Amino acid sequence: MKKDKAKLISAMTIFGTIGLVRKYIPCSSALVSFVRGFIGALFLLALRRVKKEKFDTAAIKKNALKLLTSGIALGVNWILLFEAYRYTTISVATICYYMAPVFIILTSPFFFRERITLQKGLCSAIAVCGMVFVSGVTQTGVSGLTGVFYGLGAAVLYAAVVTLNKKMVGLSASDRTILQLAISAIALLPYVLLTDDISALKMDAFSVLMLLVAGVVHTGIAYSLYFGSLRNVPAQTAALFSYIDPTVAVLISALVLKEGITAEAAVGVVMVIGAAMASEIDFKKVKLKEKCGV
Repeated sequence: MKKDKAKLISAMTIFGTIGLVRKYIPCSSALVSFVRGFIGALFLLALRRVKKEKFDTAAIKKNALKLLTSGIALGVNWILLFEAYRYTTISVATICYYMAPVFIILTSPFFFRERITLQKGLCSAIAVCGMVFVSGVTQTGVSGLTGVFYGLGAAVLYAAVVTLNKKMVGLSASDRTILQLAISAIALLPYVLLTDDISALKMDAFSVLMLLVAGVVHTGIAYSLYFGSLRNVPAQTAALFSYIDPTVAVLISALVLKEGITAEAAVGVVMVIGAAMASEIDFKKVKLKEKCGV
């Protein structure tokens, strides 16, 4: 269990640094997203060859449409997130992205026939209010919100990816991840070729290194650690540990990149992360353990 928790913490910490890496890659968001999916899929395929694991072709065929849709959504989601990093700070972009759990909660009655509890409803409302503070709309009005809208768009698509993954049946996490990464790369390739002048790209050695890091470390290794840890880590623990990602991103934004954060935005960050964490806690079980002296 400790080893799996360490894997999960490592994965979420790596995810939290993707914004920093993106700042040093002078390429379009579409190209970065394509390379990330392509290299990530190749890395996981190589890992699978070493472990001598085979694909479950029957399960893949059964979930083909969901895999195709989720793979495309994943690729476009990356584009929007990287665009958000361009137009706003890493902290604001990441917090906008972490509205995805709220979108999942709000749509769960339609897709999963799940009732929204009072706890989930209140946490969602608090998170939305926190987003208003993070966006700075109360101070600047509706102008300058491009990065926020890109971040929220990425959150919507990520929520769609999660929803489609929950709908898949009999498909292993490993199969799903490799195929979704590969599909995202294939789907993005035509768009990259049409919108990017590859011959005009000028990248130094450091930029190429950062691009490789985004593909190998932030996609291949991070997803391998993440999905490799989920088998033996309780769902609630995994959900709580996921908020290491935005916490790391906010710290990097403020301490490393010196992007700064207003007092209002800081309150918003606490509201969004706090509400998301609180929505995953079973307070009845917590009270029961306290009564039993556990």
